[in-house]
Amino acid sequence: MHSSPVPWQVLSSHLGVGILSEGWTLNVCEDEAEEVRHFCVNIVFASAFTAVPVVHLGLTGFDTDQRDSSRLTLKAENITPSGFSAVISTWAASRVYAVEFDWLAIGS
Repeated sequence: MHSSPVPWQVLSSHLGVGILSEGWTLNVCEDEAEEVRHFCVNIVFASAFTAVPVVHLGLTGFDTDQRDSSRLTLKAENITPSGFSAVISTWAASRVYAVEFDWLAIGS
């Protein structure tokens, strides 16, 4: 069995978001409830893949308030051949002022 090779495409970038980003509310905590707060960054690939790629996110930095525990998640969601959403979340009394991360997309 012989298959023709498909060239791999690799795209990556570094992003920083925070209190100066429009819609950022992760630094605001109105009560001590366990309510989860989210901030979504829509990433559009410079060139589209032919199929849904594998996306890896790596947290490279963050700025949080020292009064409470640092609670933070970073997830890739809604991955398509043309992009994805990076969703940053926090909860309880945590206040997040900034997040930096790298992303890497690998596919054909």
